[in-house]
Amino acid sequence: MISKAKVKFIKSLQLKKYRNEEQSFVVEGAKSVAELLRSDFEVQWLAGTAVFLAAHQQLLAKRNIEVAETSASHLSLIGTLQTNDGAVAIASMRSNLPISVNDEYGLVLDDIRDPGNLGTIIRTADWYGIRKIIASEETTDFYSPKVIQATMGSFCRVHVFYTSLQQYLSKTVLPVYGAFLEGADVHHFKFSQSGLLVIGNEAQGISKSVEQKVTQKITIPRRGGAESLNASVATAIILDNIFR
Repeated sequence: MISKAKVKFIKSLQLKKYRNEEQSFVVEGAKSVAELLRSDFEVQWLAGTAVFLAAHQQLLAKRNIEVAETSASHLSLIGTLQTNDGAVAIASMRSNLPISVNDEYGLVLDDIRDPGNLGTIIRTADWYGIRKIIASEETTDFYSPKVIQATMGSFCRVHVFYTSLQQYLSKTVLPVYGAFLEGADVHHFKFSQSGLLVIGNEAQGISKSVEQKVTQKITIPRRGGAESLNASVATAIILDNIFR
């Protein structure tokens, strides 16, 4: 069974204030919790259905954590998911350590506010083998339940570093590509073997201060009448052209 105190603690971690105070976050759903158990995150506590616990005995045996068995209906009551298919866990946050991008590609996120967008961008980055994301201090919290849920487990493999983008980009020697409504056509542009791709805010795009650090503006040609593309969709299209 799960104590009332534990339920209260889990619900408190839905808020950024308490996540930061406790340096802890919640992971929900069988797939995401299984990915968590395979990762280098420190897992503090886990509750799962009998089916989930039996299916992941080997992973659980490798970790010294408190485990509770409960029903799927109870899991749905204590978390944010309407239906939870197997487990919920509490894990420790990683330290916000500087990330160095060298002979590879990294993503730079300038004020991405929507949790679903950030989660999908992380999942897309993982698909294309990108492990490093540099995010502005205004970008939404990596450990938000909605972000973690949207990554579908990719949060375990992609590291995000929050910092001043102007300062970070001032120090890089890599080409910095920025997604704009006008620029070089991504379908025909020849990208370098390594670099940084900047994706801007959903409504305002890339800020003026960050734009000054962009060495090459690129664009996805518009064929229809839509005013703009969703940030996560644009990220996927550009990355596909980079690695094509």
